[in-house]
Amino acid sequence: MKNLKLDISKAGVSITAEMEAKALAANSLLHSGKGAGNDFLGWVHLPSSITDSEIAAINGVADKLRAKADVIICIGIGGSYLGAKAVLEAMSDPFKLLHKEQKNPTVVFAGQNISEDYMSELLEAVKDHSIAAIVISKSGTTTEPAIAFRLIKAEIEKRYGKAEAAERIVAVTDRARGALKTLATQEGYPTFVIPDDVGGRYSVLTPVGLLPLAAAGVDIAALVHGAQEMEKATAEGVPFAENPSAIYATVRNALYASGKKIEILGSYEPKLQYINEWWKQLYGESEGKQGKGIFPASVTLTADLHSMGQYIQEGERTLFETIISVAKPASKVVIEADSENLDGLNFLAGKRISEVNRMAELGVQLAHVDGGVPNLRVEIPEISAEAIGSLLYFFEKACGISGYLLGVNPFDQPGVEAYKKNMFALLEKPGYEEATKAIKARL
Repeated sequence: MKNLKLDISKAGVSITAEMEAKALAANSLLHSGKGAGNDFLGWVHLPSSITDSEIAAINGVADKLRAKADVIICIGIGGSYLGAKAVLEAMSDPFKLLHKEQKNPTVVFAGQNISEDYMSELLEAVKDHSIAAIVISKSGTTTEPAIAFRLIKAEIEKRYGKAEAAERIVAVTDRARGALKTLATQEGYPTFVIPDDVGGRYSVLTPVGLLPLAAAGVDIAALVHGAQEMEKATAEGVPFAENPSAIYATVRNALYASGKKIEILGSYEPKLQYINEWWKQLYGESEGKQGKGIFPASVTLTADLHSMGQYIQEGERTLFETIISVAKPASKVVIEADSENLDGLNFLAGKRISEVNRMAELGVQLAHVDGGVPNLRVEIPEISAEAIGSLLYFFEKACGISGYLLGVNPFDQPGVEAYKKNMFALLEKPGYEEATKAIKARL
């Protein structure tokens, strides 16, 4: 696989020796473990630490689930959901449900919301399918996935009995403690460990992401290999000019310092839409603290040019764009000539759709730059497991560097607890009696 390429020529940033030195120092902190949040740096060397036997073990359990079920329900939220969802969407045929023959089980997701209608419709949809479940939670008590698992576990046990349920449920959880670990031990579920030193949003290359992806038929060895290559390309000691993660982190922080407070991640391939969603959690949760941080937004192009395009072109000049560009499509579709030519598109006859898409991408880039929107371009050679693995690690490493450049701990998330306290108080959870009284008075 050719390496990921980063183009900053249209970002309008001149990188100084001081900026280079700061980025390399931040990268060194990630490797030395001397920076903030150093107890959550297990992801830094994660790709290179994954062994063939670990891949084989994950594939083995996935194969057992695949043999038992044609629908596998993956239960998790945040980092326990978005990474797997992002890679699966990138690697899937969006129209696979229209195909008569499907060689892989369908992986669907639950526990990422508390919608009653979503859960009802999911249970109805799988009524005539054989099902299995992968439940992902460090504690087993996070509200959204815990509710979903309670319901799906009951459905599996009702259908197949407790003994068979233990063959159809796999838990990805803490090594030694927590409600889900306790339950998995009691019930005899196969388990995989969420490493103590890897936070949720950096966990896609652990069993959190790899097991659901293997169950869906994704080549997880190739995914890991791509990440391994990017780990080498961004390692400590790699010169700044050759380290794409260090360059990306430096440029986005320079743009932030110049008043660009919003970063829009976009792509001209709809399969990458959930890569955007994964990226938004990664950067939003890592950098949005202490009153600081670039706000991560996203668009899917060219569709969003017909909705968000006007604002990007002429709205408030507080934003910049990062575009994920795909060099080579997997398929070939040629535009044909039409004798009537009523749509006036015969000038495109004989061209591939990808040619039109690429010219749209380049034309938009120039228009937005002319409109005062700095542009960065991240090119991957193709949409493949290896290329996506490389892309994921590129963004993870850049996020760690960027957080240190910003002066925050990129590995904690203290702000996510505020809503939970209010929600538990409103639901009258035991132990929240005084908070319940106080919050109901406010309402």
